[in-house]
Amino acid sequence: MNELLTVLLESLRDGYVQVSAFVAVTVLAFGLIQYRTDGAVLSTIEENERLQVLFGGLLGLTPGCGGAIVVMPLYVRGTVSFGTVVATLGATAGDSAFVILALAPEAALYAYAIAFAASVATGYLVDSVGLGVTRVDDAVAKLSPAMADGGTVVNSGVGPNPAHDYGGPAPAHAHEAGPDRTSRVLTPLSHLAHVLWWVAAVAGLVLGSLYLLRGGPEVALTAGLGFDGLFTVVGIVGAALSLYLYAVGRHYVGEGEIARARDSFGSIYDTLTHAAMETSFVTVWVLVAFLVYEYAVLLTGIDVTTVAAAAGVLAPIGGAVVGLIPGCGPQILLASVYAEGGLPFSALTANAIAQDGDALFPLLAVDARAAIVATIYNFLPAVVVGVALHLLWAPVFGMAEYGFGVL
Repeated sequence: MNELLTVLLESLRDGYVQVSAFVAVTVLAFGLIQYRTDGAVLSTIEENERLQVLFGGLLGLTPGCGGAIVVMPLYVRGTVSFGTVVATLGATAGDSAFVILALAPEAALYAYAIAFAASVATGYLVDSVGLGVTRVDDAVAKLSPAMADGGTVVNSGVGPNPAHDYGGPAPAHAHEAGPDRTSRVLTPLSHLAHVLWWVAAVAGLVLGSLYLLRGGPEVALTAGLGFDGLFTVVGIVGAALSLYLYAVGRHYVGEGEIARARDSFGSIYDTLTHAAMETSFVTVWVLVAFLVYEYAVLLTGIDVTTVAAAAGVLAPIGGAVVGLIPGCGPQILLASVYAEGGLPFSALTANAIAQDGDALFPLLAVDARAAIVATIYNFLPAVVVGVALHLLWAPVFGMAEYGFGVL
């Protein structure tokens, strides 16, 4: 029982200080850019048709799902090409990018650069030669004819797709700021928790940076005014506040919906609130991932590295298959296992290409057939690149297959 409690507390602490504090800075930076430019980024994409695929890939490359989510309604409106959708979703690493950036930055640099190159190349091929879009689209339609109601994904030319003409509701990501609920107790309590969360985030960022500068030493689970004590207290308090904001607080501070991009923000406080809620969402999934892995090892004694090594070429294919699952939860789990040395680099990269994070949900809500076809196009290069890395990464390039880039 003591071991189980220790794993829980260490996961709360490490997940917040080593990951969440850095996530908060990244999400806030992206939000401030949106706030200061008031949607200028999106206008630039719409006005430069030949560069849309490249812009889409760059937006997808931004950590989290916000950059990719804002591209999906542009396709629905017919102002960007289908190749742009493919490139954006393929380059998207979702919230799992935060985990790898915090725990294995060198691996993140290589994996996401490869994912970006593969996705942009695929996007331009889709727009220039079609790559059989019509056949894939027809095959998906036969599997589920009802999906055809959303329109067609056929667009073999660079630029807008005039085939889209939707008169239905706005995409699922559209979000107006404003509290979902009000309460004399929970509303002020949630705003206080939000403010305290940012205090913990700043402290966690300082402690996390010192932790990295010290080379990632073992940190004792203790309370006090020393480094170990502050690391533990700030981490556990920050994680607890994240759990509260995710489960309760977000409904009372104007961010009831999570994992949804905002075109712009009304104020700095609004931007801070959005960043805190998005980071709290990531924190919860990081905690789940840490606990699943640590408890599995503790209770079963399974050596995940040995299992992955035995899988051979199936490891990157498995990483691509996990990437087919919409949402960021499974991808964060996979990234966490990689950071623990349990998966090869080829599996991480294949997953980075195949996954769409939360960006797929807005497109699924309006044009399910386009979403499925785009997912198929992301899966194929993911498998090809993943298998190629499995065969070349260590034998030819001499790079470490396990633990590459992990701090």
